[in-house]
Amino acid sequence: MKFTLNWLKDHLDTEASLDEILDALTDLGLEVEGVDDPADRLGTFRIGYVKAAESHPDADRLRVCTVETHKGEQQIICGAPNARAGIKVVVAQPGDYIPGLDTTIQVGKIRGVESHGMMASERELELSDEHDGIIELPETAEVGQRYIDFAGMNDPTIEIAITPNRPDALGVWGVARDLAARGIGTLKPAGVAQINGTFDSPIGVSLTDEVAGGACPLFTGRMIRGVTNGPSPKWMQQRLIAIGLRPISALVDITNYVTYDRARPLHVFDAGKVTGDIHVRFGKEGESILALDGKEYALTPEMTVVADDAGAEGIGGVMGGEVTGCTADTTDVFVESAWFDPVRTAHTGRALKINSDARYRFERGVDPAFTRDGIELATKLILDICGGTPSEIVQAGAVPDTARSYTLDPTRVVSLVGMEIARTEQIRILEALGFACKDSGTTVEVAVPSWRPDVHGEADLVEEVARVASLTKLEGKPMPRLSPGVAQPVQTPMQTRLIAARRKVASLGYNECVTYSFIQQDHAALFGGGGEDVRLENPISSEMSHMRPDLLPGLLTAAARNQARGYADLALFEAGIAFDGGEPGDEVLSVSGLLTGHTAPRNAHGTRRAVDLYDAKADVEALLAELGAPVDRLMPLRNAPDWFHPGRSAVLGLGPKNPLAVFGELHPRVVSAMGIKGAAVAFTMFPAKVPFPKQKTSTRAALVLADLQPVERDFAFVVDADVEADKLVRAAKGADKKLIADVSVFDVFGGEKAAAQMGEGRKSVAIAVRLQPTDATLTDKEIEAVSAKVIAAVGKATGGTLRG
Repeated sequence: MKFTLNWLKDHLDTEASLDEILDALTDLGLEVEGVDDPADRLGTFRIGYVKAAESHPDADRLRVCTVETHKGEQQIICGAPNARAGIKVVVAQPGDYIPGLDTTIQVGKIRGVESHGMMASERELELSDEHDGIIELPETAEVGQRYIDFAGMNDPTIEIAITPNRPDALGVWGVARDLAARGIGTLKPAGVAQINGTFDSPIGVSLTDEVAGGACPLFTGRMIRGVTNGPSPKWMQQRLIAIGLRPISALVDITNYVTYDRARPLHVFDAGKVTGDIHVRFGKEGESILALDGKEYALTPEMTVVADDAGAEGIGGVMGGEVTGCTADTTDVFVESAWFDPVRTAHTGRALKINSDARYRFERGVDPAFTRDGIELATKLILDICGGTPSEIVQAGAVPDTARSYTLDPTRVVSLVGMEIARTEQIRILEALGFACKDSGTTVEVAVPSWRPDVHGEADLVEEVARVASLTKLEGKPMPRLSPGVAQPVQTPMQTRLIAARRKVASLGYNECVTYSFIQQDHAALFGGGGEDVRLENPISSEMSHMRPDLLPGLLTAAARNQARGYADLALFEAGIAFDGGEPGDEVLSVSGLLTGHTAPRNAHGTRRAVDLYDAKADVEALLAELGAPVDRLMPLRNAPDWFHPGRSAVLGLGPKNPLAVFGELHPRVVSAMGIKGAAVAFTMFPAKVPFPKQKTSTRAALVLADLQPVERDFAFVVDADVEADKLVRAAKGADKKLIADVSVFDVFGGEKAAAQMGEGRKSVAIAVRLQPTDATLTDKEIEAVSAKVIAAVGKATGGTLRG
C-alpha cells in the first residue's frame, strides 16, 4: 500500500514530522517498507533565469547562455531548441546528480567554451519522456527556489506492508484513522455529500437469486450524462504516479483514486455501449470476456459476472470488460459500486491469474456499508472534474448485515498485555478506531464497525488496544514464583523427549531442516498421501496443495536443491508433524533423517564410501537408545512402506503391532521422482510409540562391573541363504540368558564360492558369543554345556549346523 504524505494529511490534521509518522506506522502494525522522498533525487535542482543567449562560436545548434542562479550569474551551454533569453528554467549546478542521465555533471568545456552546469528537461529529471526541450517555467517562479517546492513535488511517498487481516488499511483514510488513534494528529471529518439525481437512470440493475445469496448481495449504480473525459487534474495525476499508477483519463483516474483513498473499488461503464440493463449472475459454460487488460478470459459457473443484455461486461470484484470501457469519446457513464464475496473473488482471481487492485481489496474484505457512499464520492469527483448531470442511484440487494458486538473486560486487557492501560484509555482507543463502546461499569460492550471484518472476539479487541497503546512501552518484569522451592517442569514429557531427539540426531552429524507442512500432490502420493481429506482449500501455491503424509518429501526436496548447487554429501533431519488424515488426532509426530552421497570427502586413506542402509540403521538405533527404547529387544520386520526399497529396508518394533522406526534405502522410483541424484537412505522414528519408563528417575542406573574374566567362543553355522543373520543372533542369545552377555556376527560367507563348498542356496554365518560369569569362573565343562545349548538353539530356530 502506497500513499504520499500530503495525501495522508488530507485526512489527518497533524504537525508530526515524517520520521514520527513512520515510527508510529510500524509500531501500529503497518510496517513501513520504504520511503521515496523526491528531495533525495531532485532537491538540488533550483530555478534560474536566462538573461542572455548567444550562438556558440563553433556550433550552430548550441547556445551560450548567461543564467541567473542562486549562486549568481553562471555561463551554461545548452543545445535545446527552446533555449533563449527571458525564460525561467530548472538549473543543475556542477556536482548535481542527473537521474535521467545517471551521471554527475561537472564544470567542462564544450567546443572550447566553459559550461558551469546545465538546464534540465523533464526526461533528465525522470518526470516524463519529454525531451524536445528544456523545462520552461512561468514568471511566478522565483530564481533560487527549489524546483520541487515550486512544482509541488516535495511530497514523500510512503509504502507500508498490509497484513491480510487489515483491509481497512488499504485506504489512506484507514491509515489516518490508526494514526489519529495513536495521537499523531486529529482525524478530519469524512462526511460524504449526498448528491440528488435529476432523472431516473435508464440503466437498471438486478441480481439473480443465486448471486444475491452471498456472491454479490449488493449492487448500486448511477448514470451521469454529459461528461468530458479529458486528462485528470495535475494533483491527482501526481499522486497516482507517486504510488506507481499510470494516469489514463479522468474517469479511470477517479476510480483508481477512490480505490486508494477509501479502499472502495469502483468501475465506470461507457453507458452508450451498455445494452439494456445490468445483471449480476454466475458465468456460463463456454462464456468469455475481453477484459480491460486486453486479454480474453474463459468464465465458469463458479465466477460472479457483471453482464448486460448482450453478455458479460465485467468479472465481479476482479476486472471490468474492454467492450464497455471508457474512452476519450465517452459522454455518458454508468458508475458501479458493489460488494463481492471475498472467498469467491479470491478463487476467481486465482483461477484466471488476474491481479488487480480491486481483487486485492475485495478478497480481503471491503466495507459493505460504504458501498453507496462510494457512488456519492465518485459522483462528486466526476462532476467537479468532468462535469455532467447525475441520475438517481439504482440499487439491487441490501447491505450485508455485519453487526456484531463482544464483551471486553478491561482488567483482562491489562493481564494479557502486561502493562497498565486505564479503562478510559481503552475505551478512547476503541472509539477512535471506530468501535462503539457501552460501559456497564464492570465490562464494556463493544460493537464492531463494518470495515473491520477481522475482529471476531475479545482477544481481537485486546489486540487493538495493545497495538495502539504501543507494546514498546512494555517493561520487563520477573515472573512471580508460584510456590516455594524448586519449580515444577513446564514441558510435557513428550516435549522433553522431542528436544532430546533433536539434539541426539544433530550430534550424529545431521543438519536440521524446517520445511513446509504442505507439499504438492504428486509428491504426497509417493508417500501414501495426496487424498482429498488432506487437500488444502486455499493453498498458497499449486505446489503446496496437500498436507504432508511424511517428513521425507520435504527433506528430499531440500536435498535436491542442495545437489543442484553442488552439495552432494548431505545429512538432513527434521522433527515435526505428518498427517495421516484431515481430522483432529490424525497427526503423527515423527523424526526423520536423510543421507545422500558419501560418508567422507575424497581422501588418500580410502575411508570414503557411499552411504548405505546400515548408516541409517546405526543412527536410528542410537536415537532410539537415547530415548530409552530397548534396542537389543527390537524386532526387525520386513513391512517397510512402499517408498522404501523392499529388499534394503526394515521396521524396528516391539512386535508387529508396535513399530518404533523404519529405516533403509529409499525406492529408486521415489528417489528419481524427487529429483535426487544417486541413492538415498533414510529413517523415520516415532517418539510417541517409544514406551516411557515405568518409574520416573533423574539418575542413571547403577554401573555393574564383573569381577570375573569373560569368555568368548566363535561358531560358524551353515544355513539356508535366505535365513536372516538376526534370527540366528536372537536364537543364540536365548540359549542361556544368564551367562550369554552378547552375540555378534563377524563373518558371512556366501555366493558362488560358498555354494561350491556347502551346496546351492547355502551360506555360512559366523558369530561370536560372549559369556560373562557372575558367581565363579567357568569350567571347561560349563563352557561346553553352554556351547551345546547355543548349537541346539540355533539349529532349532534356523535349521543351521556347525560348519565342518
